[in-house]
Amino acid sequence: MSFRDNPFGEVRLPLLLGAAAAAVVALLVAFALLMADRRQTYQAGATSALRRASDQVVAPVTGALATPVRWIGSVGQGISGYFFAVSENRRLKSELAIARTWREKAVTLEDENARYRALLGLTLDPPAPMITASTVSESRGPYANTRLINAGSERGVKVGHPVLTENGLAGRVIGVTPGVSRMLMLTDAASRTPVMIQRTRARAILTGDGGWAPELSYLRGRDAAKEGDLVLTSGDGGVLPRGLAVGRVVRGADGGWRVRLATDAAPIDYVRIVMFEDFVKLEDLRALSRPSPPPPPTPVPALPVQKPKPDPAKPAQARPTQARPTEARPAQARPTQARPDPARPDPARPDPARPDPAKPAPPPAAQPAPAREPAA
Repeated sequence: MSFRDNPFGEVRLPLLLGAAAAAVVALLVAFALLMADRRQTYQAGATSALRRASDQVVAPVTGALATPVRWIGSVGQGISGYFFAVSENRRLKSELAIARTWREKAVTLEDENARYRALLGLTLDPPAPMITASTVSESRGPYANTRLINAGSERGVKVGHPVLTENGLAGRVIGVTPGVSRMLMLTDAASRTPVMIQRTRARAILTGDGGWAPELSYLRGRDAAKEGDLVLTSGDGGVLPRGLAVGRVVRGADGGWRVRLATDAAPIDYVRIVMFEDFVKLEDLRALSRPSPPPPPTPVPALPVQKPKPDPAKPAQARPTQARPTEARPAQARPTQARPDPARPDPARPDPARPDPAKPAPPPAAQPAPAREPAA
């Protein structure tokens, strides 16, 4: 075969010999590396010189070979990101909308749970049973302000029970039916609540007028209130329990004292109805005022009686024999005559000293005329 037909014919043998030699060298190096990675070497805590030399050679070579691969991968990611940026943007926008929805739900549930915990943490002194309910509707007018609560007579709600929120007193029950009750708000024109100033203990009447801040009426005392004082229920009259938070004292536009209600800090949707019973309206007042019976007397332990010991020097005296009691016959009861009481007059015997009103009084006796002296 001519050179034109096979131009690599002359270098084929050297190429084959070189490839065989490279393969043999590679096998030897691989065998040497395997022998260098024996378990005994790691257990001894040392590495062979061959292993250290191979690590020094292989590390820069593999780093140089991996650099183009990383460049090519980053270029591919950039190109794919450029072409798929629109779809990725749409996907991220949808996920953001879902996350915002869940965030709003989480904030709502957190606020609701905080209000539930605040409602359940309400305590009264003295303690009284309470039930939890929610307002279902509101009736508002120029002077009227009432709300309906989804708890009625089947749960023990009665007229006059106070209604609380997590912030303070909201009103009292004025009407009850099965399944629903009506609450009169403190801002209603018909609302009258006895209150007191916590700082000075001054009494007043919280009078609603349909506005946002009820008026403090009949407030007595010098410097009885100032702006910012805490207002509590006084419990006077037994209408409401003592110590319920009502609000803070503020100065009204007319110059009088008014109260910013504590319930304005949050919407009135979840409430607690206090099963408060006025002690004045209890039927058995005599039982409350009746003195308690004295404690029973403690029994005195009986002392043991010591019998005198017989004296052996003295002769024993014969005890007199007692006659057996005969059977006593039942004595016949004799009629007893009532003895007259000298201090008590007998109605059948008339009293000579006291005249009888039925008989007419006797005429007075005629007195003799005085004798006249004879004329000289």
